[in-house]
Amino acid sequence: MANPALLHHNKTQFAKSIVELCPGVYTAVGYAASTQHMIEGASSITIIDTSESTAAAENVLAEFRKITRKPVARIIYTHSHRDHISGATVFCEGGELPIIASAAFSSDLIGKDDSTIAPGQALNRRTQAQFGIGLSPQQRVSLGCGPSDRPMKGMGAGHIPPNQLIENDCEMDLDGVRAQLIMAPGETADHMVVWLPDQKVLIPGDNWYHAFPNLYAIRGTPYRDFAAWADSLLLLAELGAEVLAPGHTLPVFGADRVNEVLTTTRAAIVHVMQHTADGMNAGLSMDDIAAGIELPAAIADKPWLGEFYGKASWSARGFATGTLGWYDGNPTHLGTLSSGARASHMARLAGGTDALQKAADNTDDLQWRLELCDHLIALGESAELLKAATLEALADDEINATARNTYLWEAERLKQQVADA
Repeated sequence: MANPALLHHNKTQFAKSIVELCPGVYTAVGYAASTQHMIEGASSITIIDTSESTAAAENVLAEFRKITRKPVARIIYTHSHRDHISGATVFCEGGELPIIASAAFSSDLIGKDDSTIAPGQALNRRTQAQFGIGLSPQQRVSLGCGPSDRPMKGMGAGHIPPNQLIENDCEMDLDGVRAQLIMAPGETADHMVVWLPDQKVLIPGDNWYHAFPNLYAIRGTPYRDFAAWADSLLLLAELGAEVLAPGHTLPVFGADRVNEVLTTTRAAIVHVMQHTADGMNAGLSMDDIAAGIELPAAIADKPWLGEFYGKASWSARGFATGTLGWYDGNPTHLGTLSSGARASHMARLAGGTDALQKAADNTDDLQWRLELCDHLIALGESAELLKAATLEALADDEINATARNTYLWEAERLKQQVADA
C-alpha cells in the first residue's frame, strides 16, 4: 500500500488534461513528468518546454493539433532539466526552428569533455532509484513531480540544443502575443520564466509546483542556491499574475491564490535557511538540525507545501553543505572510522553480532533497524533481506514520492543480490 495522501496528490495533480489558461494559451498536464505549454499567435504557435521523451511529445502535439493546425514557429526552454527539453524534434515537425533559452543554459544532454572526472555511475543509480525506473506500476505510484504512468520511449532522444541564447531580461513578440523573458534562477541557475503581461499569465518553469520545492534532489545535484530561489519567487509574486502554469502540476488561477502559493513557498525556503543557520550557529549536529525542522504553523498546512517531491529535512542538509561544506564544526568528525570498524565497535557494545541481529529483529524503530542492518552487512552478516523488508515498510508510509521510489528500488536491488549469491 502507498500513503493515501501521495495517491491523492498523484490523482488530482496529474490527470491528463489540456488546460486553457486564457484564450490562445494552453498547458498540457499529465502527459509527461513535466508540463508543456502552447501560445497561439496570429499565424503560428510557440511551444514552451517539450517533455522528457519523444513519445510524450508526440502525444502532447496530437492534443495541441486538436486546437490549432498553425505551424510551430519557435520553442522556448524554461531551463535545462531533461524532462523539459527532450521532445523538441517532435515539435519541430521536421523543420529548423529558433530554440530559445537562457545564456546560462547547461545540460548533460549536450556533450561534455571526456576527460571530466565525475561520479556518473553513482548519479545514474540514484536517478533510477529516485524515479523508480524498473519498478512495477503498483510500486511506483507517483514521481512527486509527475504521473507514475507516462511514456518512456525516446527518453532524452528529442533534444535540440538552444540556438538563440538570451543574456538579459527582454521582451519578445510571439507572433502578436507580447511576452517577457525574465531571468529567475531557482531550481536551476539557468531558469528563464515566460510572462505574458497582457494576459497576466506566468509560466515559471520549476521555480514553483504543487509540492514542497526540491531544494536538494536525492539523485545528487550541485548546490541549488536557496537565496536566489527565494528572491526569484518574490520577483514572480510582484508581477501580479492571475494565472500560474508551473513546469509540473496543475495551473493555479486567481491573483490572490497565485500570490499566496508563491509567497508561502518563498517563506518555506527562507524558514529552511533560517532554521539551519540557527542550528549551525548554535553548534547543533546536522542530524539534530534535520530531525528538528518543521514548517511554521502559518504555512505548515498549505497543500502545495506537502512533501510529495522535496523534503524539508533533506533541504536543511543541502543548505548546510552548500554554504559551509561537509564539516559540521564537531572536531570528532575531522577523523573517521570505516563502516566495518564502526560496526565492530557496535557489535562489541551490543554483546556480539548475535545480539546486534536480535536488536535489529526486535526494534519497532524502522530507521534504527536500517542502521543496525547496515552494521550487520558491514560485518559480513546476512541482513540484506531484513533491510529490504524494512525499506518496503518505510515506503508504505512515505508521503514523498522520491523517497518511496528509492526505498522500493533499493529493496529490489538487495533482494536481487541475495538471489544472485
